[in-house]
Amino acid sequence: AIAIAIALEVPPYSDQPALLALLVIQDRRLWMDIASVPFGRCGHPVFGTQRSRLFHAFSTPRDTNHLCLRRLCAGSKVQLVQCAMRSYRLSELTHVEVDGLKARPRIDFSSIFNVVNPIVDDVRSRGDAAVIDYTTRFDKVVLDKTVEHVGDLPDPELDPAVKEAFDVAYDNIYAFHVAQKSPERTIENMKGVRCKRVARCVSSVGLYVPGGTAVLPSTALMLSVPAQIAGCKTVVLATPPGRDGRICKEVLYCAKKAGVTHILKAGGAQAISAMAWGTASCPKVEKIFGPGNQYVTAAKMILQNSEAMVSIDMPAGPSEVLVIADKHANPVHIAADLLSQAEHGPDSQVVLVTAGEGVDVGVIENEISKQCAILPRGEFASKALSHSFIVFARDMIEAISFSNLYAPEHLIINVKDADKWEEFVENAGSVFLGQWSPESVGDYASGTNHVLPTYGYARMYGGVSLDSFVKHITVQSLTEEGLRSLGPYVAKMAEVEGLEAHKRAVTLRLQDNEAALPK
Repeated sequence: AIAIAIALEVPPYSDQPALLALLVIQDRRLWMDIASVPFGRCGHPVFGTQRSRLFHAFSTPRDTNHLCLRRLCAGSKVQLVQCAMRSYRLSELTHVEVDGLKARPRIDFSSIFNVVNPIVDDVRSRGDAAVIDYTTRFDKVVLDKTVEHVGDLPDPELDPAVKEAFDVAYDNIYAFHVAQKSPERTIENMKGVRCKRVARCVSSVGLYVPGGTAVLPSTALMLSVPAQIAGCKTVVLATPPGRDGRICKEVLYCAKKAGVTHILKAGGAQAISAMAWGTASCPKVEKIFGPGNQYVTAAKMILQNSEAMVSIDMPAGPSEVLVIADKHANPVHIAADLLSQAEHGPDSQVVLVTAGEGVDVGVIENEISKQCAILPRGEFASKALSHSFIVFARDMIEAISFSNLYAPEHLIINVKDADKWEEFVENAGSVFLGQWSPESVGDYASGTNHVLPTYGYARMYGGVSLDSFVKHITVQSLTEEGLRSLGPYVAKMAEVEGLEAHKRAVTLRLQDNEAALPK
C-alpha cells in the first residue's frame, strides 16, 4: 500500500486549517480520506477522530496539488473512492438548518421532461417500431419483436443454488402478501341499512424491472407476486434485453413462477410508454409499478396525467438508507449497511445518525473506506458518499425525530433494545430492527416488499403491497324500513346543499302512495 497526504486547500499566509486528502493506493484502487489540519504543521495530522498516525502531512501550493492529483490518476488503472462524509451536530443547528437536511439532491425534471416527452409521443404514434428504434439506440440491441408471451417460453436453466434462493424468496414474499388479504365485512349502521367494502383486482398491470447498471430479478418477484395473489388478469413485465436480445434468465424464472403473462423486452421511458398506451404487441395496462431511473420516473409522472388513463404506484427517486447506530453497534456492520445502499448508484443517498456518545465515527469511516475499496461497484458507492452525511444526535429521541423528518426509504435501527423504538417511527418505507437485520434481507427474501417510497415521499406514501394491486368498491343495500329510517336525514342534507333532485330521489320513494314502492 502507498499512502500520500496532499493539501487540497492551502490558505496562503494563514493560520486557518488546510484541507488535506490522504490517498491510499492498494490493489490498484485509490481511496481518499479528508481531514482539516493547521496549515504548515508537520507530524501526525488528525484524520477523522485521530485514527491515522502513520503518515506525515505536508503542504504544497494549490496549483501544484491539483497537478499532483492529475499526474497521480492519469494513466493509472485505479479507482477513486471518496469515503469522507459531511457531518452535523443537531444540537448546534437551528430549526431551519435541521429542516434543510431533509432535502435530497435536486433533480432537474424540466430538462428530463424535455427528453422524455418526445419519446412518450413517439411511442404513442409508432408503437412497436418506436420501441425497437429506442432499444437499438439506447441498449444497442436490435429486436425482431418486442413482446414475448411467457407461456410460450421454455423454462430457463438455473444453477440449483440460485433457483433455491429465488424459491425461498418467492415463498416468503407470497406468505407475507397473502396475509394482507382482508375479509369482507358487512356493517348494519341502522336497521335495514347495510354497507360493505369489497376488493377487486386491477385487471391489467405493468411491472417495470430495471436493468441499467444491474439486472434486478428480485424486483420481478416483488411486483409479480402480489399481482398474482390479487388475481390480475394481464401482467406485463418490462425489462431491458441483454446484449443478445434475450431476457435475463433469472428474471424469466421469477416471471414464470409468479404468473406474468407478457414480457416487454424494453427499458426506459419507451417501455413505460408502451405499457401505458399499448402497442400492436404490448397490451395496454391500467396501472404501472416499479422503480427506475429519472427517465423512467419522468415517464410515469407524464403518463399518469395524460390521455393514457394510467395510474402509477408512487413517485420514485434514488435509493436511500438512514442508519441509526449507538455505541453497541458493530462499525463493520454499519459500514456494510451504508455501502449496500450506496452501491446502487452515484445518486443514492446514505445517512448515518449516531445516537448518544461513544460512537467512533472515525472507525466507521475507516471501515467504509476499506470495504468500498474492494467492491466491484465501489465507484458508484464513492460518488454516493460524496453527497451523504453523518448526523450526531444527543439520544435516541433526537435521532428518531430526525429520521421522521427525513422520512427515509430504508431505516435501520442498530441500537441496543431496538424493538422498543419501533412505535416511535412515523415516516419510513421499511424498517430494520437490531444488529441482525441488514437492509439486504428486505431487498431480497424476508418477505416484505422492496418497492418503497423515496425522496421523502415516505411521509405520505407506503410501499407496494397487496392493496396496490386491488381497488376497493363500497356497497350499500337498504330495505324499505331502512330508507324510511335514514331517508328524512338524507332529504334534509340535500335541501341544505340545494340539490333538489337528490332530495326527490328519496322523497318520491317515501310517498304515502304505497303503490309507488316496489315490494
